Amino acid sequence: MYLIELYKSVQGESSFAGLPCVFVRLAGCNLRCSWCDSEYTFQGGYRQTSEEVEAAIEKLAPVRLVEFTGGEPMLQERELVPLMERLLQRGYELMLETSGERPLAAVPRAVHKIVDVKCPGSGEGASFHLPNLAALTSADEVKFVLSNRRDYEFARDFLRAHSLETLAGNVLFSPAFTKTPSPERSAENCLLDPRQLVDWMLEDGLAARLSLQIHKFVWAPATKGV
Repeated sequence: MYLIELYKSVQGESSFAGLPCVFVRLAGCNLRCSWCDSEYTFQGGYRQTSEEVEAAIEKLAPVRLVEFTGGEPMLQERELVPLMERLLQRGYELMLETSGERPLAAVPRAVHKIVDVKCPGSGEGASFHLPNLAALTSADEVKFVLSNRRDYEFARDFLRAHSLETLAGNVLFSPAFTKTPSPERSAENCLLDPRQLVDWMLEDGLAARLSLQIHKFVWAPATKGV
């Protein structure tokens, strides 16, 4: 497996936000989202066997919540899926952050999938693999990262067209951050004002949850490894 970093922090997003979590950030991504905050994952990384990754996770005990993220972790499906199966057998609670562009049928159902449906503003709006909707469970979450009104309307219409609230446990609407944020830990770094987003969500009565990247408010927004 090719890794960028492996560390312990608190979960910054999703319904697990605020909980202690081990992050395994894998190298490589086949998408190029306009607002991406992880471009340092596109190339490079260091090689470890899945057994070495497992041992590194174990050293960060007692934390038992682990997220695999990237980049796009499903590009390393061949080694990742068996690793997830072993960790589940050992009693870990697992999360997978994925773009949804890669098929997810092979992911163990006990893994909490956070599936990011790309909106038009990302530049990758047609990338989502629609059959992945059938792989969702009530423990999974679908996320939309929004940078403007057009993105919001896309996410609203996608949610309604596919009845996402009946397929997944949570639907997340998350304002995108600028790629060059100021050191200030404030919503001024968001491309879409969260207050505006809340107004739209309430106006349309959506069964969705506002999701802010709380790690970008705890630390300076450009900080890595937190």
